[in-house]
Amino acid sequence: MSRLSVHHQSSPHIPNKILGHAEDIASTLAAAGIDYSVVDVDAKLQAGAAPDAILAALAGSLEQLKRDHDLGHVEVISVDQRRWPKEGEKPAEPPQEIISGGAQLYLFLAGQGLLNLHVDDYVYALLGERNTLVSVPAGTPHWFDLGEFPHCALLRLSSGSDVAGRPSGDPIAASFPRLED
Repeated sequence: MSRLSVHHQSSPHIPNKILGHAEDIASTLAAAGIDYSVVDVDAKLQAGAAPDAILAALAGSLEQLKRDHDLGHVEVISVDQRRWPKEGEKPAEPPQEIISGGAQLYLFLAGQGLLNLHVDDYVYALLGERNTLVSVPAGTPHWFDLGEFPHCALLRLSSGSDVAGRPSGDPIAASFPRLED
């Protein structure tokens, strides 16, 4: 089950509220201009699964999502803590706030990840788990954290322009708790 912590940007370690019910999360994020829903993903997928296997398992659902949200680019993020970092790789860098020129859609398939959305003076820290669907409007500063021991499979759909986003220049992500904190 997903969980949402709402923080004023001046108090990153003390949330104003913590929500665990889907309806409460949806209404709180809607007030900030973010769409949140819980969807049924029929395929049983595991963190660390090969991207091609994930795309094949979700083929029909994925095409519908792309049409419904007018998003053409799909990125699979699938990492299992037992395989990270791979020999010779450096650990993941700390998250950095980015701004994407186009809308992005995050669909959590397995494991968990922390999606932080910076809207006005607040940060909405969403711990996303299986079946969580979040639509991030273009221009919304945000960062995504897989944690020190990543265990997550998700799709990130985007319009195709500015897929990875550009750094916002705001060091706010370093002030907020990481996934494992």
